[in-house]
Amino acid sequence: MEKSVRKRIIIAAAYLAVFALVVFGIYSLLKPEETCVDGVKNQNEEDIDCGGVCKKCEKMEALDLKIINYGFLESGAPGEYDFWAMLENPNGTLGTGKFRYEAIFKDAEGRVISQKTGESFILPGEKKYIVENNILSPDRPVSAEIKLKEAEWVEFIDFFEEPNLKVINKKYEQITSGVGFSQAVGLLKNESPYDFDLITIRVVLRDASGKVLAVNSTEMRTVRSGDERGFEVDWPGSFPGDVSAVDVQPEVNIFSSEAFLKSNFRTRAFQRY
Repeated sequence: MEKSVRKRIIIAAAYLAVFALVVFGIYSLLKPEETCVDGVKNQNEEDIDCGGVCKKCEKMEALDLKIINYGFLESGAPGEYDFWAMLENPNGTLGTGKFRYEAIFKDAEGRVISQKTGESFILPGEKKYIVENNILSPDRPVSAEIKLKEAEWVEFIDFFEEPNLKVINKKYEQITSGVGFSQAVGLLKNESPYDFDLITIRVVLRDASGKVLAVNSTEMRTVRSGDERGFEVDWPGSFPGDVSAVDVQPEVNIFSSEAFLKSNFRTRAFQRY
């Protein structure tokens, strides 16, 4: 009896071995050949389709952000000042969801008398404003500067779609009745196919020569696709100069899921960088 059972086990094992060899053979015939253009990190590749037996991986080298201009203004409150800067990302396929900056005020001797750090983001090829309002300083600054650091770069290879936010009917006007000195108003149109939870709007006022006279910002919450929403940015106190131009820059941090309403949490175009 034991010999019979042992024999059946041996035969079954032999059949299983033959079956495994057949399956392996079929798999080997049907398995796609590993190449350097299959879009998969295999063989001994260092990254997808590069390194090892494939061509050398090209190292992602980001150019530094450019500081186009910057300055400071009196905020209207005693001992407080507004800082602004215009930055440019020279990288066509690289963006960063987080870079740090430091706004610095100095006295006549070049000593630092006040400073403020912050974080922001920038899209590939984008020009954007940095605005910091109401920075406390014990003395009136004579000069200002901005330092940039700690950028975390992301490469946009296959797809990039900038949020389609348009501003129309923008204008600047002084307040003739009520509280405050002046305001900038306009209409924001969300022509993106996405519902945004947070949109920041920065406003920069300039005179006829292009000199920055005042800066401020506001936020919009829950702006759905197709929405048209009015905005208003106020200045409580007066400032010198005559306003000739109103620069309005709406922005959405597409690097952060917090900027989208929950209905957009599936894998969508903005998230596929």
